Amino acid sequence: MNFCFYCALQHYLTISILSIFLNMLLNNASIKVTEFIVGGFDTTKMSVLVGVVILLVYFVAILANIMNIVVIIYNKKLHKPMYLLICNLAVVDILLTSSASPTMIGVLVTGAKRILYVPCLMQMFAFNLGWVMEAFALAVMAFDRLIAVSCPFQYPRYLTNVRTFVLTCVLWIVACCVVAVFPATVIPLPHCYTVLKYTFCDYAAIVRTTCVDPEYYFNLVAVIIFFILFFTSSFICLSYIGIIFFVKLSSSTERKKMGSTCLSHLIVVTCYYSQIFILAILTRFGVVLTLEERNGLMIGFSLVPSLVNPFVYCLRTKEIKYKLLAMLKKT
Repeated sequence: MNFCFYCALQHYLTISILSIFLNMLLNNASIKVTEFIVGGFDTTKMSVLVGVVILLVYFVAILANIMNIVVIIYNKKLHKPMYLLICNLAVVDILLTSSASPTMIGVLVTGAKRILYVPCLMQMFAFNLGWVMEAFALAVMAFDRLIAVSCPFQYPRYLTNVRTFVLTCVLWIVACCVVAVFPATVIPLPHCYTVLKYTFCDYAAIVRTTCVDPEYYFNLVAVIIFFILFFTSSFICLSYIGIIFFVKLSSSTERKKMGSTCLSHLIVVTCYYSQIFILAILTRFGVVLTLEERNGLMIGFSLVPSLVNPFVYCLRTKEIKYKLLAMLKKT
C-alpha cells in the first residue's frame, strides 16, 4: 500500500512539475498583445472592389433593417407579437452584420489592418451574440407561427405583447451568458502572434494567435455551438411538424394563407442554418476548407442573413409592405 501511495505521489509531482515547466515556457515565449493585425485579406485580389461590394451590401442591409424597425414602431396597428419578433430579428441582424462588416470594409478599402485588443474581444463577443440570438429569434418565431396556426382564436390570449417582450429579454440574457464563454476562454491564454489569420476578430482567429494547442478550445466551442443549433433547429422542425398537422385539417384557403405566412420564415431559416452548419459543424467532422472558402463563408454569414431577412419580411408580409409604401408616398 505504501508503495502504491509513493507511486501515486511521484506521478502527481511529476505532472505538477511538467505543468509548471510548460507554463514557464509559455510565459517566456508569449508576448504582450495590445493590438492585432487582420491578415485574412492579404491574398485577396482587387481588395478595394471587394470592400466596396461589402460596403454596399452592408449599407443596404442596415437601411432595410432600420426601415422595418421604423415601420413597426411607427404604426400602432403593428404592435403585435409577430411584428415585435420581426423587429427583434431586425435588431439582431444589425448587430450581427455591424460586428464584423466595418472591420472588413476598413481593411479592404482603407488598408486599416490594426485593431486594438479590447475592441477585438468586444467584436468577437458581439458577433457571437449576434449568431446565437439569430438562432433563438428564429426558434421563437417558429413557435409563434405554431400558436397562430394551431390556436388562431386563442392566439391573442396566449402570446401577448408583454409576454413576447419578456421572452425576448430572457433570450438576450441567456445568449449573453452563453457567449461569455468565448472571451472567458480566450483572455487567460498567452499570445505568441499578433496577426489574425481570418478576416475579423472571430473566436478561431484569436485562438490561433495564442501559444496553446487550439484543438481543445475549438472542440469545446463546437460542442456549445452544436447544442445551440441542435436544440433550436429541432424546436423549429417540431414546430413545423405541428403546423403541417394542423394545415391538413384546414380548408384550402386557410392552407394558402398559412403557407404564405410560414414560407417567409422557412426562407430565413434556410439562409441562416445552411451557412453556420458548414462553418461550425462540418468542419469539426473533417470537412477541410481553404482559407479563401472559409473567409468567403464568414463574409456571407455576416452579410447574407442580415440582407435577406428584412426584404423577405418586407415583401412577403402585406402589412409591413403596405405601411412602408404609404410612408414612402407621404415623403
